[in-house]
Amino acid sequence: MSEQPRLQRLATSMEVSKRVAHRFVAGEKLSEAVEAVRVLNNRGFSATLDYLGEMINNREDAAIARDEYLAGLDQIHEHRLNSNVSLKLTQFGLGLDEEFCLKNVEPLIVKAAGQNNFVRIDMEGSPYTDSTLRIFTALRKQYNNVGIVIQAYLFRSEKDIQDVLQLGGRIRLCKGAYKEPPEISFKQKKDTDRNFIKLMQILLKSDVYHGIATHDPAMISATREFAQKENIGKDHFEFQMLYGVRRDLQDDLLKNDYRVRIYVPYGDEWYSYLMRRMAERPANLIFVMRNLFRG
Repeated sequence: MSEQPRLQRLATSMEVSKRVAHRFVAGEKLSEAVEAVRVLNNRGFSATLDYLGEMINNREDAAIARDEYLAGLDQIHEHRLNSNVSLKLTQFGLGLDEEFCLKNVEPLIVKAAGQNNFVRIDMEGSPYTDSTLRIFTALRKQYNNVGIVIQAYLFRSEKDIQDVLQLGGRIRLCKGAYKEPPEISFKQKKDTDRNFIKLMQILLKSDVYHGIATHDPAMISATREFAQKENIGKDHFEFQMLYGVRRDLQDDLLKNDYRVRIYVPYGDEWYSYLMRRMAERPANLIFVMRNLFRG
């Protein structure tokens, strides 16, 4: 559904769809996202600001994405928000030219460094895994304030984690949300879960501050239990969760003095993002369908 243009045009033209999307997307404008981050900060959460969009097909749109993120960093700095930013490289021109993409992202890293802030590079589908890691590596060798995402459902992820740790890079570990072929990825949830736990343990035992991104109670429990067993302090890592997803778990972790960062997406390119959230968790689909019929 996320890749069907006709469905996207229909959904984004319906006001009820936009209202439903606001459960998972902070708004279409930067000002709305900044306000959402402020509210989260006041409740004790940190945040990651994400301007939605991917797979751009011209350099002009890539420059627009860069400028939007630069503005976002300025807003975070001006309002003294506890938030960094997260981006997809295909939104910065990775599908056009790798060198162009690198040069388009670098000003963002430089500005964030000057504001004592941090930039996370998201991981996308497997056709872009190698190029994403190449760009991250090039940036990490020059700047300390850039991190990467690793997806537990890929067979290669343990090796990738070891390579990133050699650079001292900060990692957000997630399960993965793209449809991947069986030759390169785990197809059974139990296998992905087993690998997630294995990779989580590697990360927590490193000397680097990482993010454990999951809404799965079993994965959260496994992380908490391992940290307690190994005497790893709650300030050594953070849990990361999505805006509007499993708010009960977010609140529970915060009440138990864990650090929790909320991924706050915004922008008018919300359709594909919303489809992936529904695919990840049936309860999200139920929420959406109920509200569509109410509309």
